[in-house]
Amino acid sequence: RRGVQRSGAGVMDSAALLWGWLLLGCSWGSGPPGVGTAAPSTATYVLDDAGGLGREFDGIGAISGGGATSRLLVNYEEPYRSQILDYLFKPNFGASLHMLKVEIGGDGQSTDGTEPSHMHYENDENYFRGYEWWLMKEAKKRNPKIKLIGLPWTFPAWIGKGENWPYDYPDVTAYYIVSWILGAKQYHDLDIDYIGIWNERAFSSKYIKLLRYTMDKHGLQQVRIIASDRLWEPISFVLLVDSELHEVVDVIGAHYPGTKTVPNALLTKKKLWSSEDYSTFNDEVGAGCWARILNQNYVNGNMTSTIAWNLVASYYEELPFGRCGLMTAQEPWSGHYKVEAPIWITAHTTQFTQPGWSYLQVDGHLEGGGSFVALTDGLGNLTIIIETMTRNHSQCIRPPLPHFSVTPQRATFYLKGSFCMVETLQVWHSRLGFESEKSSLFQQLHPVKVWKGSFSLDLKVDEVYTLTTLKTGKKCSCPEPPPPQPFPSNYKDDFNIRNPPFSEAPNFADQTGVFEYFVNASDPGDHVFTLRQVVVQRPITWVSDADQTISIIGNFQWVNMTVTCDIYIEKQRDGGVFIAGRVDNGGIYVRRTKGVFFWVYADGTYRVTGDLAGEEILMKGLSGVRDNAWHTLTLNIQGTSASGLLNGYPLWENVTISKPINGWAAIGTRSFEFAQFDNFHVE
Repeated sequence: RRGVQRSGAGVMDSAALLWGWLLLGCSWGSGPPGVGTAAPSTATYVLDDAGGLGREFDGIGAISGGGATSRLLVNYEEPYRSQILDYLFKPNFGASLHMLKVEIGGDGQSTDGTEPSHMHYENDENYFRGYEWWLMKEAKKRNPKIKLIGLPWTFPAWIGKGENWPYDYPDVTAYYIVSWILGAKQYHDLDIDYIGIWNERAFSSKYIKLLRYTMDKHGLQQVRIIASDRLWEPISFVLLVDSELHEVVDVIGAHYPGTKTVPNALLTKKKLWSSEDYSTFNDEVGAGCWARILNQNYVNGNMTSTIAWNLVASYYEELPFGRCGLMTAQEPWSGHYKVEAPIWITAHTTQFTQPGWSYLQVDGHLEGGGSFVALTDGLGNLTIIIETMTRNHSQCIRPPLPHFSVTPQRATFYLKGSFCMVETLQVWHSRLGFESEKSSLFQQLHPVKVWKGSFSLDLKVDEVYTLTTLKTGKKCSCPEPPPPQPFPSNYKDDFNIRNPPFSEAPNFADQTGVFEYFVNASDPGDHVFTLRQVVVQRPITWVSDADQTISIIGNFQWVNMTVTCDIYIEKQRDGGVFIAGRVDNGGIYVRRTKGVFFWVYADGTYRVTGDLAGEEILMKGLSGVRDNAWHTLTLNIQGTSASGLLNGYPLWENVTISKPINGWAAIGTRSFEFAQFDNFHVE
């Protein structure tokens, strides 16, 4: 897998020879284990640093964003919010992550919602929007050594000057990204360590070189470049033929590599990362997936960092990829959260390694299936992580997993080189339970005695072991969080908050456009503090954003509801806004959203439609609504019938609703236009 280490004039080092001989000896010595009573297979593995070390380890991380995956985390009350953050970032506590990767918000839909840009418009800069700044600070507060990575999914429209493409004016794009890095430092004292290009989309060599030049010009030499956050190719090939590009790209980042790399990537001699991986429902199978790839991304693919999408499932579960986070925190209204199994699988690696450690040169495949990695700090410490995940209990969401088998086995490890003096190893163990079996996660067992330089372990399937010289591991547990509760069935927000801690109102999940707190200086009346839609041009998109803007809220299971909201159309002539119920879709599928939508337009008309696109018209007529005036809309949905009020008086009634039969409440606008909302109420 990694070739035989050669030293001097091509003499194979003795460890490699011994290793080959042991492997051969073992494979001749015992046939495949029989069914039932046969003894488990036995194999021997040598851990030696005498012939040099393997690649430098860069850390295990997770992604917030791509998009809006931490949306509901911010409005958890204390102490629950801090507990969740501790489980993610606090060293020797839970996941103890080494890296945090965040989306550089671009106002566009990036999977489970939109994240706001620091520059909605060309002459606009604001480094306090959204929640990624806050999250990076919370991570740094807990672990000052955590590495920070920024990556854009979408860009505000002005970057492309009318084209849905960020590379026509590469100097503008570079200026925009560098502004974000400088803003992180200036306003939040955050040092960004790595910057990406454009998530899972094309890269431009010219832009990457210009980005490096622009960063250097602003004193950001220490910020490293990752490319291209997509596949191994074409970036690896281009690096081999373009020496200038080779000089400025520090890391090749591939997504969902299935633990494999390609020859060209190895030929570049660059660091290889799985810069987005996992994305799997966070039950026991998800934990198995994560355990398998954390080891095998290195064993099979030489990858020295693996980054999970996503950090914490803090978005409405019925949005795409519900609960694909390392843990779940999707109920700020109740305080309930769940520390899922992937948190403790992460701890097996993160609590006993650090970026800057090195992998040992080992093949890493276990005879009976499964894998192991060994890492050292170069100062005598040693950490070994073993996983024996079976195929059916470790399937990730992508790519498809080829067939393989794992059987119970005995593994004997020989410690050589600078590890020959190690006498005991601390042992941490997890066994993932399936069917009726309960999981046992991250339990400290009795230390293993190393006898004459070796020790043996009996490995069952679906287990993870960490054996380490470090004694700092800890499984911390906070008191049980409150029990789960559905979203409140009677919910109000008047947006009257003078200095909001965040730019967005709690629980509203923007799916196209961006809805922000707004202070209406010109309105002396009851509408000084409002919620305003602020994206006025279609962004450079990552998926198919809707042509309308929409923010959802509430409980997806709601059937009968009354939604009331004061609305203010700012756009003359063809402006328009809506309130809605039974909204059935969002995220990457936002264009196909159905529901019951009550629209009013600046031209004095209204419509009731069964979809966000406005194609399925259920009722229309005159309303007398005009722009630049406040009006109150009420939408009432009961069973198969809906009715609407304007300023408290019936405007339309008895509209028959067949489907959807349930969904969220929502507000939004007819196009990318300014509009305001106030005194939202759903019951």
